[in-house]
Amino acid sequence: MAVTVTNKKAVRKPEKKRKLTWAVLKSQQQLIWMSVPLTLYIILFAYVPVWGWTMAFQNYKPARSFSQQDWVGFKQFKFLFTDDDFMRVLRNTLGMSIINLVLGFVTAIVLALLLNEIRKVIWKRTVQTISYLPHFLSWVIVTGIVATSLASDGIVNDILMKLHLIKEPILWLSEGKYFWGIVGASHVWKEVGWNTIIYLAAMASIDPALYEAAEMDGASRYRKMLHVTLPGIKSTIVILLIMSIGHILDAGFEVQYLLGNGLVVDWAETIDIFVLKYGIAQGNYSLATAGGIFKTVVSVALLLVANWTAKRLGEERLL
Repeated sequence: MAVTVTNKKAVRKPEKKRKLTWAVLKSQQQLIWMSVPLTLYIILFAYVPVWGWTMAFQNYKPARSFSQQDWVGFKQFKFLFTDDDFMRVLRNTLGMSIINLVLGFVTAIVLALLLNEIRKVIWKRTVQTISYLPHFLSWVIVTGIVATSLASDGIVNDILMKLHLIKEPILWLSEGKYFWGIVGASHVWKEVGWNTIIYLAAMASIDPALYEAAEMDGASRYRKMLHVTLPGIKSTIVILLIMSIGHILDAGFEVQYLLGNGLVVDWAETIDIFVLKYGIAQGNYSLATAGGIFKTVVSVALLLVANWTAKRLGEERLL
């Protein structure tokens, strides 16, 4: 703000706002043209489908036109919140999401810290490459490996029996109490290497002088990780945490669908599988749409709350 002094009093003059003129648009036309495909993609696949949300407030019948549909208000949502199956599905989704969130964050940060301490570049790149590779495998392949490893004659039971930790093979995929842990471990094995990339990039931007100062003060490698590296990537951790909280109801679909069976269905079914079951298998499109709307609204609300909390705590925020 421009300030002038008249009669010993500060008088503020309002600044002129920058106007968006054709000259400005013309100077940035390359950027504008580059954004057109992405804008069209978002409109086509993110906003146009929102029209389908109207099915959640109807007793939707595919053979009828829009004007012939029966409007039922919030009947589908009332059924969701009073249905025991949906409450079980919501429990499973939250349980597996929290496990994936905690394990994913902790393992990725720990692995990134350990990789950052490797001095020989060839060993560092080797470990990075090995840890990245599972990310490029589809869940069909990953669940096949997991199912084979956890079979009664699989490698996991063989190792545990040879170590005398168990006396007989455990049917891991036939007992619901193990399912959430199996899903969490599968996510960690597949994604931990890929998730370290952004943390390693953040660590590379830390000023080396901070490490030199800490070393001169007698700090060990552990102390440097704790007091230099972690604070240096704190803003990155907060941003990624906010984004992950916004996806708290995205527990997954492929791994639960492929590893699940009739014996563990009470522990394996998520909201995505619930929507598929009612929308495709049973043809109840209205109920399936209501479940999808609930998931979207809660995810957006959690994202805003997490962003507001980070702002109140003085941390980096997404919005």
